[in-house]
Amino acid sequence: MTLRISRTTQLCMSLSGRPGNFGTRFQNYLYEALGLDYVYKAFTTRDLPAAIGGIRALGIRGCAVSMPFKEACIPLVDAIDASAKAIDSVNTIVNDDGQLRAYNTDYIAVARLIEQHRVSPDLTLALRGSGGMAKAVACALRDKGFKRGHIVARNEATGRALAESCGYAWAPDMRGVEAQLLINVTPIGMEGPEVDALAFTEAEVERASVVFDVVALPPETPVIRLARAKGKLVITGAEVIVLQAVEQFVLYTGVRPEGRLIAEAAAHALA
Repeated sequence: MTLRISRTTQLCMSLSGRPGNFGTRFQNYLYEALGLDYVYKAFTTRDLPAAIGGIRALGIRGCAVSMPFKEACIPLVDAIDASAKAIDSVNTIVNDDGQLRAYNTDYIAVARLIEQHRVSPDLTLALRGSGGMAKAVACALRDKGFKRGHIVARNEATGRALAESCGYAWAPDMRGVEAQLLINVTPIGMEGPEVDALAFTEAEVERASVVFDVVALPPETPVIRLARAKGKLVITGAEVIVLQAVEQFVLYTGVRPEGRLIAEAAAHALA
């Protein structure tokens, strides 16, 4: 069917410092395929309180939240779901008749992927990064029982704070750090200036058994290609971005698409 916008169409949106196309393409593909009277549009803002107020005032059904707004929006909503409360970071707002409830589907997605890939919590980990997404990943790992590891971050203040909140150690770099589970939550390998860079060295990958790169574009980063070549278990950022977007879709619409349709929407959005 063809998407037709009318006065009854429900608007969903995203707020990001650097708006992308994935959410718009993914959500709108599913709306059209399922015949839902919804439309999705990406936005940015320099006035976050006004933007959140607009969600409430205009009856916008849902909003995906990306950096740098994931923590700043917390005082502006009415309720915090356990998924966001666990990490003091929001990536989804749902509007129920003017009441705004915040969630974190990044946290939900990471926790489910760890289960799906049967990654043992006995593994030692090294997580590179200390921003909002790193917090979601680290807290999901902590809550899944991972007790030993390092947060590797050049920013000592945020790195130490994240490490202490999750019971891990902090290190400014990988020197002296050995881990069986490597997680990249930095822009290394992302489309742009660092697209050809390795988040972890070949020797570090060789010593690991699982490599998890949260970078979603490109879907196969240099460190993921290296890990595959060495026969390691890999978890990709494409898996994370799709699963968290599915959870957002369900929160907005109350509909859970079947796996085939999710795969089609993901292929469309990542193309």
